[in-house]
Amino acid sequence: MAMSDEQLEAWRAQLTCNFEQLDHVFADCMEEASALLSDAGIKAYLEGASLVCMIGRGFEPVLVYLEEMPEVAAQLGEDTLELISQTVWKMSRSPNGKAILPFLQTVAEAVRRLGSADLLRAWVDFILDFMERTTGSIHGFHTTIPSPGLPVMLERMPQLLNTLSLRGIRNWAEYGLRYYGDHPERQRDYFGLQSADSRAVMQRERHGTLFADNERKLDLYMRALWREKEHFVPYSSAFDELRKPVPYYDALGIRVPDVYDDRNGISGIDRYRALLAHIAAHKRWTTPQIADNYSPFQRVAIEFFEDCRVDLMAMAVYPGLRRIFLALHPVPAEDGCDPETESCIRHRLAMFSRAALDPGHGYADPDLLDFLQQFHALMARDDHATKDVAALAISYIARTRRPADMSPNIHFEDTEVDYRDDNRHMWRFIEEGDEEEMFQEERRPESEQEIDGLPPRHYPEWDYRSKTFRPNWVSLYESLHPPGDPAFIDALLARHSALAKRLKQIMDLLKPQQTVRVRYQEEGSELDLDVAIRSLIDFKAGSNPDPRINMSHRTDGRDIAVTLLIDLSESINQVPEGCDKSILELSQEAVALLGWAIETLGDEFAIAGFSSNTRHEVRYQHIKGFSEHWGDEVKGRLAAIRAGYSTRMGAALRHAGHYLGARKADKKLLLVLTDGEPADIDEPDPKALIHDARKAVQELDAEGIYTYCINLDPHADDYVGDIFGKQFTVIDRVERLPEKLPQLFLSLTR
Repeated sequence: MAMSDEQLEAWRAQLTCNFEQLDHVFADCMEEASALLSDAGIKAYLEGASLVCMIGRGFEPVLVYLEEMPEVAAQLGEDTLELISQTVWKMSRSPNGKAILPFLQTVAEAVRRLGSADLLRAWVDFILDFMERTTGSIHGFHTTIPSPGLPVMLERMPQLLNTLSLRGIRNWAEYGLRYYGDHPERQRDYFGLQSADSRAVMQRERHGTLFADNERKLDLYMRALWREKEHFVPYSSAFDELRKPVPYYDALGIRVPDVYDDRNGISGIDRYRALLAHIAAHKRWTTPQIADNYSPFQRVAIEFFEDCRVDLMAMAVYPGLRRIFLALHPVPAEDGCDPETESCIRHRLAMFSRAALDPGHGYADPDLLDFLQQFHALMARDDHATKDVAALAISYIARTRRPADMSPNIHFEDTEVDYRDDNRHMWRFIEEGDEEEMFQEERRPESEQEIDGLPPRHYPEWDYRSKTFRPNWVSLYESLHPPGDPAFIDALLARHSALAKRLKQIMDLLKPQQTVRVRYQEEGSELDLDVAIRSLIDFKAGSNPDPRINMSHRTDGRDIAVTLLIDLSESINQVPEGCDKSILELSQEAVALLGWAIETLGDEFAIAGFSSNTRHEVRYQHIKGFSEHWGDEVKGRLAAIRAGYSTRMGAALRHAGHYLGARKADKKLLLVLTDGEPADIDEPDPKALIHDARKAVQELDAEGIYTYCINLDPHADDYVGDIFGKQFTVIDRVERLPEKLPQLFLSLTR
């Protein structure tokens, strides 16, 4: 919402903090906060900032809180504002004041990696517990010495969160506390990842498949195979041993574990696929039932039967799921539960579930076999539904009921099918009671706007000051550019018909003109008579003949893959002095000619545009794919390109290299068309993004990708060499771009 001066003054009055520097940034911070938070959220935001100001640690913690917390609250809910401010207050009441700033600087990365409010609370509880256990406990004496390991651990927390699950971080920390609790210097080395055993323990705990590393892949799995676009909310069982959480889904998304280990020969990623396939099957085929009509025992039975029904339907669509489901499903022993002393209801249902999925189950119980036959007869009908298996499940539980089923001693062994959710989606309650209290009511902020398209791909960014990468620092969103009018591009090409004619003469010289004979082949398209006669003479003379008596032919041609990466930042909307067209219009003309030229040559070619709005939003738009021809669809996208925002080049280079590196070509060329140096609004250091782009170019060079820059900035000599070395051309007269760009490409690939 727009801010008036009166509103800004009212907000400033709520923030009880008198740092002079605050007046310079307060308006910008409140502009972001007002766009992301509700009125109550803004109030909590300012109260939290006031609390951080009161701790007496200077202006920087206040600034970090004001900058980071609106986005944190927008992602995980406004309750996180109080959670973080109160945590800072607790830390300030201990001798650990120096750890406050690294804690605040780590929160945003923790939120991105953890992905849910529950996991964030668990992480904060871990930090506070660690602080309490390591403060004032040197050689058994009570002291006021601050925790020696807390600040360095918080500095390393982004790397830890990027490498380990929450359980892994806790186990890694427990090892350090156990062996170095009384040694401050060794604590610093261990929790700063400087000691060998610290790195070894971290590597040991780095097991399993982390959801954060595979979210994009799983999102594509749901879209491609199940036509479902889902919001994932990860959780961890590391901090909830008494009440073990299980997957479920509701209107807010799918809750999934933050890590899966391999199990029974099934990889962690396939366990995620099994879970999501089961949930997708429920969403497609399960009809909610009125819970008030059934007893708790009946509901449990209905859930087991419905799980079996949707699993069988999923396996009918994708038969490969059968192997995964059976490997993850427990195999209860028929005599595994004592009906005289234990409640065996879960055991009987787990046996039925196994038998329903596994034709070779081997069970002999007559009731189980009778109902299994009825179940498969039901599945053979075309019109079976949830209400049908509900009736069958009630009959099964009634016939097999035992007196001990009411016993509190419930048999759980081999009854948990962990790829299945908790089935809360199956029930609708007319009257609220104790049963539904466990279903937490959650609400997203009404102002939250989800970005439509693929989930983000995260890239590191080079920090030239520390000479290290910031892991997963940049979020890049890719999309297919919306179409426009292809006739606009055809008109541009017609306007440059004379230039196109000259280019065609050059291209005719570059196109493959002849075939080349490849001799000395054991297998080929025809016999090489000279070699064959020589081999026959050798054979007659008693020598070993040369078996390479065939030859083949190949085209003496080009094997090149090219990506053109266009800078679509706001600056290309400018009209250069002495020119009647904007840089954007000139770029369209140049790219149109280049696209036509490369299509004529037959080279593999892709076009993409990029821009950025802070490190959290780098936009990468596909205009032409390698497999697409230069047709109306591609021309339409090129005609529709628009410019805006900033130029965070490093992430765009890495992403373009990701696709170009996968091409099978002898030569891979990445052309970058830009009008200025890398920059973004959240990076005050003008050198930072230049160094990161330079590092990206070096990475691409190591992968065999040749990067070349066409720069339209007359002052580019001051920085372009720092990024691309000698691999650049500066075009001072921008109006000549349509002529220069195709010619430059032809000279690079001659």
